[in-house]
Amino acid sequence: MKAKKTYAVFGLGRYGTAVAKELVDSGREVIAVDTDQRIVNDAAAYLPVCKCADVTDAEVIARLGISQIDTVIVCMASNLEASVMAVTLCKEAGVKTIIAKCANEMHRKILLRVGADQVVFPEHESGIRLAKNLLSSGFIDMISLSKDVSMVEIDVKDEWLGKNLIELNLRKKYGFNIVAVKKGGKVSINVNPEQALDVETTLIVIANTAKLGKLK
Repeated sequence: MKAKKTYAVFGLGRYGTAVAKELVDSGREVIAVDTDQRIVNDAAAYLPVCKCADVTDAEVIARLGISQIDTVIVCMASNLEASVMAVTLCKEAGVKTIIAKCANEMHRKILLRVGADQVVFPEHESGIRLAKNLLSSGFIDMISLSKDVSMVEIDVKDEWLGKNLIELNLRKKYGFNIVAVKKGGKVSINVNPEQALDVETTLIVIANTAKLGKLK
């Protein structure tokens, strides 16, 4: 059994590069691939395994050892044909999980049809997330985990200051599950329910989205 999952990122535009770099910074093994040698040369400064190759070629997929990779992220949304070919070849190679970036809803449907396990539409998703954050006044950030459940960062309300989580009993009042606290830019999952809350504390909670309106 492998200790860590392995990843491959196809396409080193801004999105692909950000994904690859974050995975590498988190200690994961990543093969980064792009067809532009200049981009590959630049990325090699912070991505240990960076290749210039055409991932729409079955021989290249075999040579790179993609069949041994756990997750492939295809970040070539501007080129649907290349994305489709890459997804198809990875599927045929037996890759367990294939995630593809798409440019629009039609492309999303096509990529799912040819074998992508998950398709992301970053521009669309970030727009929805921004709108939800704007509508959910009082929240620092909100991420939808499902249709009904969200993870939310909440500033400590004035009436909570100086009180601890046991006294406030937020779970009973709002239905929150407090999973972490953030203070001074540091996140801790070891939540001390007896620690008094102050203005520098942010709560990270998981809650039913429909009930979040209680905080407005």
